[in-house]
Amino acid sequence: MQQHSLSSIEQFLKQLKNDFDGDIDGSDAAQQVYATDNSIYRQIPQVIVYPKHQKDVQYIMQLAGQAEYRHLVITPRGGGTGTNGQSLTDGIVVDLSRHMNQILHIDPQRRTATVQAGVVKDQLNAALKPHGLFFAPELSTSNRATIGGMINTDASGQGSCRYGKTHHHVIALKTVILQGEMLESEALARQNWQQGIANKSKLQQNIYHDLFSIAVQNKQLIKESFPDLNRSLTGYDLPHLLDEQTFNMNNILCGSEGTLGFVVEATLNVLPIPAYRVLINIGYAGFEDALRDANALMALQPLSIETVDSKVLNLAKNDIVWQNVAQYFPETGLSTPIEGINLVEIDAETEQALAELKQQFLQHLKQDQSVVRLTTTVAVGGTEIGYVYAMRKRAVGLLGNVQGEKRPQPFVEDTAVPPQHLADYISDFRKLLDQEGLDYGMFGHVDAGVLHVRPALDMKDPASLERMKKITDQVVELTHHYGGVLWGEHGKGLRSEYAPIFFGQTYPLIQKVKALFDPYNQLNPGKIATPATIKTARLIGLTEIGLRGDADRQVAQQDWQEYGSTMHCNGNGACFNYDLDDPMCPSYKVTRDRIHSPKGRATLIKEWLRREHQGEQDTNFDQQVYSALHGCLSCKSCAGQCPVKVDIPDAKARFLQRYHQRHGRSIRDYLISNLESFIPKLVPMAGLYNMLQRLTPTILLQRQMFKLVDIPLFHPQAKADLAKYGAIVLNTDLSNFPEHDPREKVIIVQDAFTRYFETSVFLDMLALIVKLGMIPCILPYMANGKPLHVHGFLDQFEQKRQQNIQLLKRAAAFNVPLIGIDPAMTLVYRQEYKSKLTEQTQQNNAQVGSEQEPSYQVLMVQEWLAIWLKDHPLPSIKHSALKYYLASHCTEKTQSPVSIQQWQDIFQGFGLELEVLALGCCGMAGTYGHEAEHRALSEQIYQQSWQEKISQYQQQVLATGYSCRTQVKRLHQQSLKHPIQVLKTCLEHAH
Repeated sequence: MQQHSLSSIEQFLKQLKNDFDGDIDGSDAAQQVYATDNSIYRQIPQVIVYPKHQKDVQYIMQLAGQAEYRHLVITPRGGGTGTNGQSLTDGIVVDLSRHMNQILHIDPQRRTATVQAGVVKDQLNAALKPHGLFFAPELSTSNRATIGGMINTDASGQGSCRYGKTHHHVIALKTVILQGEMLESEALARQNWQQGIANKSKLQQNIYHDLFSIAVQNKQLIKESFPDLNRSLTGYDLPHLLDEQTFNMNNILCGSEGTLGFVVEATLNVLPIPAYRVLINIGYAGFEDALRDANALMALQPLSIETVDSKVLNLAKNDIVWQNVAQYFPETGLSTPIEGINLVEIDAETEQALAELKQQFLQHLKQDQSVVRLTTTVAVGGTEIGYVYAMRKRAVGLLGNVQGEKRPQPFVEDTAVPPQHLADYISDFRKLLDQEGLDYGMFGHVDAGVLHVRPALDMKDPASLERMKKITDQVVELTHHYGGVLWGEHGKGLRSEYAPIFFGQTYPLIQKVKALFDPYNQLNPGKIATPATIKTARLIGLTEIGLRGDADRQVAQQDWQEYGSTMHCNGNGACFNYDLDDPMCPSYKVTRDRIHSPKGRATLIKEWLRREHQGEQDTNFDQQVYSALHGCLSCKSCAGQCPVKVDIPDAKARFLQRYHQRHGRSIRDYLISNLESFIPKLVPMAGLYNMLQRLTPTILLQRQMFKLVDIPLFHPQAKADLAKYGAIVLNTDLSNFPEHDPREKVIIVQDAFTRYFETSVFLDMLALIVKLGMIPCILPYMANGKPLHVHGFLDQFEQKRQQNIQLLKRAAAFNVPLIGIDPAMTLVYRQEYKSKLTEQTQQNNAQVGSEQEPSYQVLMVQEWLAIWLKDHPLPSIKHSALKYYLASHCTEKTQSPVSIQQWQDIFQGFGLELEVLALGCCGMAGTYGHEAEHRALSEQIYQQSWQEKISQYQQQVLATGYSCRTQVKRLHQQSLKHPIQVLKTCLEHAH
C-alpha cells in the first residue's frame, strides 16, 4: 500500500512506530475491551497505545500537534474505573497503566512520594506503610484506581472533610502537552511567579500569563460563581488557581480529565497514618434517620462518616466480605430490620485520648434520643476497621449484583450538597425516583454531603435512555436548588453538557483555559469544555454516544440467560486489583493486558454472542476471543471475588463448546479432558508408565505432539490395598456399607489426583479418620468431570454429572458425611453440578422430572472436621511450639471464605498454631501449568506471590490444593504437606 493512500490514523501509527518503545494494539478484541469503562457507555476506539516512558508520551503528543494530525482525537486512560465515560473515545486511547506504574521515590522525612501516572493508590500506600505514611484521598476503587486517574478526576472519598481532594495533596506535576512539551508545574509564589517560569518555553510562558490574567481580571465573578462546598468543583478549578500567596497551575490540571494534557508523573504530599482508630457502626430503622443523625454527629468532629442503606447491606450478606463483618451488624433480637447504617470513624494520637473520645461518642449516642438507633458496635484497629470498609468499598459492585435485568446504573450517583441540607435533599431525591417507580440503592459520604444514588434500569430497554435523561434533568434542577453540584466525586465525563449550568457566567472563562492548552480540540474532546475559538466544537450530550445496552439488546435472550452473571459485568474493575497476593485475576496480573481479565473476557464474550446472533461471525474475532479465554486458569476467583460474581470459567466452558462446533479440537483436548477416566486403567502398569515418563524422548514427544510438559507420575503407593489402612472400599451398589457397625462412619469421595498421584495424602486421610475412632468408607471411583467442564465438553460433562449424582444420592441416603479431599474437585459437586449445561439437557431433564438442586452435600475436609469436633473431644494432645502457615487453594478461599477460619479453629483445637498466608494464585490451576504454551506464564504467576513465601517458611507451609503442592514441587523442588497430614501426626503423638 502506498503511503499516500493510508488513512490518517494508519499514517500516524506508522510514523509513531519509528521512535516508540511501547506497545500498539489495534486488534478487534482490544477495541472492544477499551470501548467500555465503569459507566453505562460504549464507544469503540480506533487503537490503543501503551507508552513505556515519558518520551513515548511526548512523541505521541508531538506528532498529534502536527498540522496533518490536528483532527485526530487522543484520550488518556488509567484504571478505567470512571463512571461517566471520561476515558472513552472513538479516537486513540493512551493507556498509561500498563508500563508507567513505578514508584520513583519516597522521602519519609519530607513526607513526599514521586510516582508515575499508572501507580495504583493501594500500591503506593503499601510502599508507604513501612514508613508510617499514607496517601490520603480514599476511594472505593483504591486497589485498581491509578494516581493519574485520581489526579485527572481530582478524586476524593471517605475522610474528605479532613483530607480534602487529590489536588490538596499534589505538590508537583509533569504533564505532557500538545507539541510534546513537558510542563513541570508546582505552586509559585504570587509575588514573583514570573521568575518561576523564566526558563520555560514560550508556549508555556504564554499559558501561565494568560491564566494569571483570567484569574485577576475575573476575580469577583469567579468567587461568586462557585458554591462553597467540600466537593464544590471538579476540573479547571479557577477559584483555587490564584490566592493571596500562591499561583498554582496544578489546581487547573487536577480534574481536567485529560482535556488539557497527559499527566505522567506526580510528586505528592503524604501523611502519617492515624495512630489510633476506632470505627463505630450504628444501625437505624430508617435510612433518613441515618442521614439526619450523621449531620448531628458531625458536631463531634469525627474523621469521617460513611453511610450505607439496607439494599447494600443485604447484598453484602451474600458476598465474600460478610464472613468478616457480620458481627458488626447484629440482627438477633431486633423487631425492626436495619434500614440504614452509619460508619463513624474517630482517631487520636494516643490510646488514652482515643479511649476518651470513644467514650464521649458512645455517651452521646446513649443520651441523645433525637433518633432511634437499633445497634451500636465498635471495630478497633486497622484490621477490624479494614473489614468493615471492605464491605463499604464493594457497595458499587454489590448493587450491580441485584437479581433481574434492572440493575442500578451510574449517571446521577455523586451529587454533592451542603451537608446540612443532605437529608432534605435526599428526601426529595427519593420522591423523584419513587414517582418514576424506580428501585435504587444509596451509600456515600454524608459528612461531605455526597451520596451515591443508583436508579435501577434495564439499559437493554430503549425506553431507559429517555428515562435516564429525564431523571438527570430533574436531579440537575434539584441539586442546583439546594446549592450543590451534579459531580461531587467522579468527574464530569459525558455529563459535561450540564457544565454551563453549574459554571454559569464563568463557562466562557473555562473555554479560554481549554483553548490555551488544546486549541484544536484534540484532547478528550467534548468533555468539561470546548475551545471558544472553534465554533463547531460542542460538549457531548448525555445520551449522544452509544450505550452498553445498545449492544446488549442484540444478544439472543437464550444466550443472555445461559451465560448468566458474565452478561452483567458492569466494568467496576475489581478484577484489576494490583495486589499480587490477591487471587483475582492471575492471568491479568502477569500479562497486565486487560483482555486477559474477567472484565475483558466478559466484554469479548458478550460481543461474540452479539455477532453470532446478528449473523456477523468473524473467524479472526473468534480466534481473538478464544485466545483471551484460553489464557484463563479457570481458578474461579472471579466467581467468588467479583462483586457481580462474574464467572468466567463457566462462560469459558460454554464458549468452548460452541466454538469447537466450528473449529476443530486438538488431540490434547481429548486426552486432558478424559484424563480422570484414563488414570485408573493405567494404574496396573504404573511402574512402566513412570519409567516412560522419565525418558527424554517421551518428554520431547509429549511437548511437540501434545504440547504437554511436566506430566505427573503415579505415586509409589497408587496400587495400595486400602483395606489394609482400615478402610472399607464400597461396592458399586454400595451393598457392603457397614450399616450395623456402631462406630461412626464417613464416606470418602475420591478424586483422581490425591488418590493416584498423591496417594500418601489419601492414606493419611484414612489414618486420621481411623485415629479419630471412625470407619472410612470409600465411594467407588468416579471421574468428577471437572476437566471436561474446563475444556468445554459440556455434553459429556452432563452425562458424568447425572451418573455421579445418582451415586452420590445413594451414598447420602446412609446419612453419614460425604468428604472430598481436594477442594477444587470437591466444590464442583456443589457448583457445576447444580446447573444444567445445555438447553437440550434442560428440556430432557424437565421431561423426566429431574431435580435442579442435588440432594446431597460433599464436604471439604475442614468443613467436616469443624462440625465433628464440636461434639467430639480430642484425646490429650501435646501442644507444639511449631507454627504452620496455610496456603489455601484459590477456589477454596474465594468460593468458601469461611473454610479458612475453619482450618485455623481446627488447628487450635489440636493445640497447633496456624497462620493464613496472603497469597495469589500458584499458577498451576489444574492442567493450565502442564500446557506448554502456558509454562512460562505459570512460573511467572508462581513467582509473583508464592515463591517468596515458600522460600521464607519452607516446610512449615501447608497447602490444601493438589495443584498448589504440584507447582511447589515442580518449581521449588519441595514437597508441601496437606494440613490433614500434620493433624494425623499430631494424633499419633497424643497421650
